[in-house]
Amino acid sequence: MAEKKRKRVLILGAAGRDFHNFNVFFRDNPEYEVVAFTATQIPDIEGRLYPPELAGELYPNGIPIWSEDDLEKIIKEHNIDIVVFAYSDVSHEHVMHLASRAHSAGADFWLLGPKSTMLKSSKPVIAVTAVRTGCGKSQTSRKVAQILQEMGYKVVAIRHPMPYGDLRKQVVQRFASYEDLDKHECTIEEREEYEPYIDRGMVVYAGVDYEKILREAEKEADIILWDGGNNDFPFYEPDLWIVVTDPHRPGHELKYHPGETNFRAADVIIINKIDTANRDDIQKVRESIEKVNPNAIVIDGASPLYVDKPELIKGKRVLVVEDGPTLTHGGMKYGAGYIAAKKYGAAEIVDPRPYAVGSIVDTYKKYSHLDVILPAMGYGAKQIKELEETINRADADVVIMGTPIDLRRVMKLNKPAVRVRYELEEIGEPKLKDVLKEFVEKCEKLKK
Repeated sequence: MAEKKRKRVLILGAAGRDFHNFNVFFRDNPEYEVVAFTATQIPDIEGRLYPPELAGELYPNGIPIWSEDDLEKIIKEHNIDIVVFAYSDVSHEHVMHLASRAHSAGADFWLLGPKSTMLKSSKPVIAVTAVRTGCGKSQTSRKVAQILQEMGYKVVAIRHPMPYGDLRKQVVQRFASYEDLDKHECTIEEREEYEPYIDRGMVVYAGVDYEKILREAEKEADIILWDGGNNDFPFYEPDLWIVVTDPHRPGHELKYHPGETNFRAADVIIINKIDTANRDDIQKVRESIEKVNPNAIVIDGASPLYVDKPELIKGKRVLVVEDGPTLTHGGMKYGAGYIAAKKYGAAEIVDPRPYAVGSIVDTYKKYSHLDVILPAMGYGAKQIKELEETINRADADVVIMGTPIDLRRVMKLNKPAVRVRYELEEIGEPKLKDVLKEFVEKCEKLKK
């Protein structure tokens, strides 16, 4: 009997969900041959190789990573049977345009869902995800961790992947100190996610192989906290699924992939930023909840600002630097830094574009909605230096850092800087503490 021909697969990704889908569904599956990954969203991640050490026995030479721009060419030249979409925070329209491109070139178009990709844990898993990048997942995750710690539980966070360096060195990464961040040569984007946990005395894991990561984390955790990336759904089957929405972008909860998946599947939905959002927009989010997930517990949340030196802002010309992903593929025009500049009386918000250099110039070209805000792009040492040069070239009196980390940890600034931070604060009832208390009381995994 002739050997069955393997289906030839191309996985569209951005160095995250794509690798996970490969690891759990395709890696050891003899029915499929993954010809390549493609890359988008993140600068300079194409042209790499998914190494044989991670790719498994069926891929002794590893798997190349090419640019998504060449989709049709790749399908035709490499006789691709199936295109698998595997990244996040894009509109439904964007996904279906890719489907049309794949179909027009002759290939099938797949989306792998939770049953095919979620791993099961022996420990309780609480997942925090969102409908868009920049909704407030991070402060929500911190709040959940704090509450559980105060209850006496050892919480270990596992962060959605950001493996932008040497993948062979990033299979399983454990961060418990600032030295660990340096050892793993973390980018700004990684530091923004890991530092707040370290500051709270917590351990956070990340990497490439999330089966191995989970098994390591289970050894030291009472409860696993899945800290989602972008608006992706969890890699682990959650026992409690918390989803954060943003009324500054009403309707996006039903228009972006896979954020709508999160929204529909949520056990708990947080309507964040109600202290700064328009009342009508808040109501639109409530109506979406009532329409598609009326059984979810709804928590109203605010994100109050904490500014370390507000007196430096008043009357000054300020350069505002915000979280990069929130502004870029998250689509926001501003963040906490901009709000702080307005609140504390900045004389002028300086346009950073005339001072931009290198890849920062390219960022403004790609994301044309950005104007007077500087996204903290730092996906590698070169880009961090370009960000530093852009900031230092700017004709401003003060830098307002609306970023989750203090940029001065990774660069030298030639101007005074102000840090803006924000934490989740629930408004009214129920509160997260009530929800989590009920969860741990009923959780069978904690009783074993």
